[in-house]
Amino acid sequence: MEETVVTEVVVVVDINSIYDVAILGAGAAGLMAASNLKRRKVLIVEHNKKPAAKIAISGGGRCNITNKHLSSSNYLGKNQFVSTVLEQFDNEELLNFLHNGGLKPVVRKESQYFCPNSAKEIIDLLLHSCNGADFLYDAEIEALEKFGDLFSIKTSKGSFYAKKVLVATGGLSFTTVGASGIGYKIAESFGHNIIPTRPALVGLTLQPQQVWMKSLSGLSVAVAITVGRRTLTGDMLFAHKGISGPVVLNASLYWNQGKITIDFLPGIKLKSLFKSSKKTSALQIPLPKRFVKAFFDALELPNISYNAMTEPQKQRLSLIKSYAFAPAGTFGYTKAEVTKGGILTDEIDPFTMQSHLVDGLFFAGEVVDVTGELGGYNFQWAFSSAVVAARGINFQLTSY
Repeated sequence: MEETVVTEVVVVVDINSIYDVAILGAGAAGLMAASNLKRRKVLIVEHNKKPAAKIAISGGGRCNITNKHLSSSNYLGKNQFVSTVLEQFDNEELLNFLHNGGLKPVVRKESQYFCPNSAKEIIDLLLHSCNGADFLYDAEIEALEKFGDLFSIKTSKGSFYAKKVLVATGGLSFTTVGASGIGYKIAESFGHNIIPTRPALVGLTLQPQQVWMKSLSGLSVAVAITVGRRTLTGDMLFAHKGISGPVVLNASLYWNQGKITIDFLPGIKLKSLFKSSKKTSALQIPLPKRFVKAFFDALELPNISYNAMTEPQKQRLSLIKSYAFAPAGTFGYTKAEVTKGGILTDEIDPFTMQSHLVDGLFFAGEVVDVTGELGGYNFQWAFSSAVVAARGINFQLTSY
């Protein structure tokens, strides 16, 4: 019988070159975490040539930072996990942080907070608050390993060492600004489970039976969309590829496959519209003429008065309140605002954002299986989870 020899790997590192914390990703979560790591030696590794690329282009270049109305119900993810994180750093605390840094967001679209002039304002604030952290730009992360109490971060620009690591690498959306799945690969290499990722806050493509909608490209109507147990309201935009607009983007967050149902007349009882027996039914429907004509043609409805319709025709017309179909798919990651899925939250401590599997390994932001609706919720999640992670890291380093 052969004897098995176990060899322990010994890493010799100059103690002066060891960072307290290495943050992987210079996006919203990474920069906010660095802003809350006072008096620490911090390295931020970013594969782009400059930080905060996604912040810069979000919200029409003004960054939709957060929302007046914040709760775990605005997120796809484990409710208790999300609540625990948000309660530790909510929208009011975020606004206080920004006000103290000289930035006073303005409210647009009733409840959404944006930078007054440009997303550069919040980027500059975050960079100024990073407490002298070292930045390594244009560096691809090749591997993360742990030897004893020390992490080795192998990059295309050399290897670096840190006592703690925060993975804040984002998701797969916005490939134009260098999005990648490296965070998921790192988590998997340490034994974490990944909830399958999908594009979210993205338009939906259509089946051949819904081709009539493509003829309405450019038209927007207010609708209610039901996905599973959720009903969402807002504007829907007909596009060349399918359907988009705020309500569709939010619906995509909760849709994976199967049918969605669209009410094209939310808040209106259909029969209440047809008060005149002399007018055709199409003329009495308060929707754009282009839409009504396309809908009638698609459902083979005659343009006659409601009273003159047969029962089967009335039933088909009633579908304007409950038009159900299964989307073919989504517009994909190139058009998606965020990625849903990610690192399983059962394996992360919501009070510190530390891995339950690996001491000293933390996660924050989009890489985790928590995704918000439109309206500033995903940036709020990035900032909240980053602050919780930074506090967890600070506590551990202070306890040494």
